[in-house]
Amino acid sequence: MTSKEQELKDIVKERYAKIAEQGKAENASSCCGATTPSNKVYNIMMDDYSETDGYVEDADLGLGCGLPTTFAQIKTGDTVIDLGSGAGNDCFVARHETGAEGKVIGIDFTPIMIEKARTNAEKLGYNNVEFREGDIDNMPVNANVADVIVSNCVLNLVPNKQKVIAEIFRVLKPGGHFSISDVVLVGDLPDALKQDAEMYAGCVAGAIQKSDYLQHIKDQGFANITLQKEKPIVIPDDILSKYLSEEERNNFNQSGVGIFSVTVYAEKPSAKTQKPKIKLSELQNACCDPQSGCC
Repeated sequence: MTSKEQELKDIVKERYAKIAEQGKAENASSCCGATTPSNKVYNIMMDDYSETDGYVEDADLGLGCGLPTTFAQIKTGDTVIDLGSGAGNDCFVARHETGAEGKVIGIDFTPIMIEKARTNAEKLGYNNVEFREGDIDNMPVNANVADVIVSNCVLNLVPNKQKVIAEIFRVLKPGGHFSISDVVLVGDLPDALKQDAEMYAGCVAGAIQKSDYLQHIKDQGFANITLQKEKPIVIPDDILSKYLSEEERNNFNQSGVGIFSVTVYAEKPSAKTQKPKIKLSELQNACCDPQSGCC
């Protein structure tokens, strides 16, 4: 890990420790909870969970940008992993789908979030939901464990997204799949937004181009990549004014640069669809004398 990547991780960890103590309304009216709330009530990124089966209000910190569990095709008995599990809301929704027969593992690198999530699980009496402290780019989980992986507005906070995607591939069972909500860009953000550490922790400056995001998933070897949902994110002027002058805001709003919340689905190929690995000895035995021209 580079020093810059570690610095960004430390920024996010520190900020999200503070966010854990904020209320949902305060988080929802800001940019993923990280910036000073707007003086108007804005629901900038999050979707409403309140009508979702398994929803737990005490576990909803208003930090998401989608409803990945709605699209995740979780079945009874599945093992589900939630990346960046926060206070546990998506885990509890997933638990409703997988039932007592399944297992749900939440991973978060902020100790206070882990503590809040475990407290919520204990109150609910959920013995098949556990929370593990760790980085999602180095998951404290063995390979080929999960049937389904979900995540809600978290990968964009991680500097090395390719490493996280590789970890997702490692941890999923062959034939397993993920459904992840995240923030992506179309076009380049103004430098002031990119460089501001607080905005980084607020999701937007950590986002990458949508085309690059999807390409990383493809390059890792995932199949059936599907954009399940996409919605534009509009940052209000009273938040943008922290970073941009009036002229810069006008130029930005007319630039065609887009900030989007997307929910992406993809599958890890099953053993049946993966190409068989040929051992070097088998390849050598199959190859006849090069002088005969048959190799």
